[in-house]
Amino acid sequence: QVHLVESGGGLVQTGGSLRLSCAASGRFLRINDMGWYRQAPGKQRELVATITSSGRTNYGDSVKGRFTISRDNAVNTVYLQMNSLKPDDTAVYRCNAGARRWSGTGNLEVLEVWGQGTLVTVSS
Repeated sequence: QVHLVESGGGLVQTGGSLRLSCAASGRFLRINDMGWYRQAPGKQRELVATITSSGRTNYGDSVKGRFTISRDNAVNTVYLQMNSLKPDDTAVYRCNAGARRWSGTGNLEVLEVWGQGTLVTVSS
């Protein structure tokens, strides 16, 4: 089993900052890409940011210049620093990762794992 545990969500005022963390644990060889997605009530899931194991990043258009994704491979953790928060950023933020591991049949596989989600609420 591979698990992702998120932390850092909460309530913040417009213009404020929050930092989310997501730690991977369990049985795997390494973590490949990691990322953050969000879903607001009544809306589709949206890409926030992704980061490869080598540190290459990609951001959704709505967060560019305000959010920064980073990771610490030594502890299999990805972070999302969110600055200049707006009410439109209110959503459940979920962590995603690709865990490289041996399958039950002895083959290498990449298991896609999701965290349980953490709620970010930005008040106006």
